[in-house]
Parts: sequence; C-alpha cells; structure tokens
Amino acid sequence: MTKPKLTSVVTGGAGFLGSHLSDRLLAEGHRVIVLDNLLTGSMDNIAHLAGNPDFEFIKHNVTTAIRVPGPVDYIFHFASPASPIDYLELPIQTLKVGSLGTLNCLGLAKAKNAKFLTASTSECYGDPLQHPQTEEYWGNVNPIGPRGVYDEAKRFAEAMTMAYHRYHHIDTKIVRIFNTYGPRMRLRDGRVVPAFIGQALKGESLTIFGEGQQTRSFCFCSDLIDGIYRLSQGNYHEPVNIGNPTEFTILEFGKLVLKLTGSKSQMVYKPLPQDDPKQRRPDITKARKLLGWEPKIDLETGLRRTIDYFRDKV
Repeated sequence: MTKPKLTSVVTGGAGFLGSHLSDRLLAEGHRVIVLDNLLTGSMDNIAHLAGNPDFEFIKHNVTTAIRVPGPVDYIFHFASPASPIDYLELPIQTLKVGSLGTLNCLGLAKAKNAKFLTASTSECYGDPLQHPQTEEYWGNVNPIGPRGVYDEAKRFAEAMTMAYHRYHHIDTKIVRIFNTYGPRMRLRDGRVVPAFIGQALKGESLTIFGEGQQTRSFCFCSDLIDGIYRLSQGNYHEPVNIGNPTEFTILEFGKLVLKLTGSKSQMVYKPLPQDDPKQRRPDITKARKLLGWEPKIDLETGLRRTIDYFRDKV
C-alpha cells in the first residue's frame, strides 16, 4: 500500500520565494496548495506548474478565513509584501498579513495538526547595533518609521508563532531571511539586485543611496530554499538566520553588476532613505550547527543566472 503524499500549503506561493519553495516541495514529493491574492505575486512565477496533478492554486487573501479541505501536513506562511516599495505603498495590507494572516495560518495549523513555518526577516534587527546579527539580538527598530509596518508585522508574526507553539503546542519554525536574489524577482520591486540589473541592462545610471558604503549580504534563492526546507524538517522552534554571510558594500555590488552586464552605465548618488540599515550580515552559526547548512552559490555565479533571467524582462 503506497503511503499518501504529504500536503503542504504555501501562502504567497506565487511570489518570488514562495514559487521557488513550491518547486522544492514538489521535488520532495509533496502535494502543494498555493494560496495567494496576487497583490505582489504573479501567475507567471507558477505558470510552469499548470497541469501538475500535485499542484493547486487558490486565489485567496489569507487575512480572511482560510478553508482547505482534507489533511494538511505543512503550512509555509510566505504571504506578505516584502520589498520597500511594496510595503511603503501597502502599509496596512502589510500589517494585516503579518498579524491577521499569521493568526489565520496558525489557526489552520491547529485545526489540521500541521507543522507550521513562517517567513520572518532580517528586518527584525532594524538598523542593527550588533554586527553580524545573531538570533539572540533583539534589534534596533523604529516602530513608527516608514519601514516599521514591515518590521513590526514580522516581529508580531514571530511573537504569535511562539505563542501558538507554547500554548497550543503547535510544531512551529521561524526563518529569518536575509537578502535573497535570483530569477522571478520583480524588476521594479525596489530592491538593490533587480534595481541595479535593470538599470544596467537599460543603460540607465545606477542609483546609489548615501555614499554606497552600507553593506549587504546576498544569498541565491536555491541556497535559501534549501536552508528553509531543512529547517522545516527539524525540531528547532526558535528563529534561525538563513542568508549568506559574505558582505559587500553597495558600491562594490554596483561595480560587479556593471562588469557582468557589460554595461557602460554611470552611478548617481541620492540621499539615504530614513532608517535604511547601514550593515546587514547574518551570523549563520546556528544554521550550520542545527541544519548542516551553508550557502554554496557565490555572488558572481548567482548574479550571472539572475542577469540572464532579467535580459528577457527589460
């Protein structure tokens, strides 16, 4: 007698990371149900899954009641605007999906006795005073600043997740995602990777905020999804950083994009946005120890793949 397939629900599954996660779960033999209201997601990201008997798409806003028939084994909560442009334009929707959306997903996990993993963010650390950031660092966040809608939505989601774990004994996981890039990002989502690649491919000037000395670390999407999948299979319930600890200044990153695209674009400098973090790099000691995980794709390799994807989109 064949064992029934595990069923995973992925909220935000038509988004950049949600669609890659859906691919991985299908490859692992899961049946996947995607819930997405397409506010920032796109059907293009999951078009290749049309006709797959193990894949189902339901257009749904998870801030309203969720009903999924039949057994559910895993819930991956990835629904949320996730780029500065999105959450500055959609502040209330961002707060609602982090609060009501998380509550509804946890309620579904409780009803189905399912394992639950929520996508949190390095934004929980704000503009950090500790470098690199460990999971024990509580952050330096402006709760009423323009970025606060995203930071606090995710911090609340973490608190709600831990409350359901402690009070209802739900098997929960929290991943704090650091800068991730790769195919299926939106060209105009406001993040530095698609922004610089798009500007370079169109021959426009690269926009550098401040003097370009702020640092970021960049994790390729396949590495990140591998870390998330490993976390979902384990028994650790507190937050885990997943990201690439190799750090670059924005200026260094811009020069690499120009080199790999062969662009003759110049760089223009603009004022630094309010509460923009000066440094962002994960301490991944916990991921290495608990999950046996670390990133494998170096920035140049990942960027070449991403640039190839965006050449068709410009």
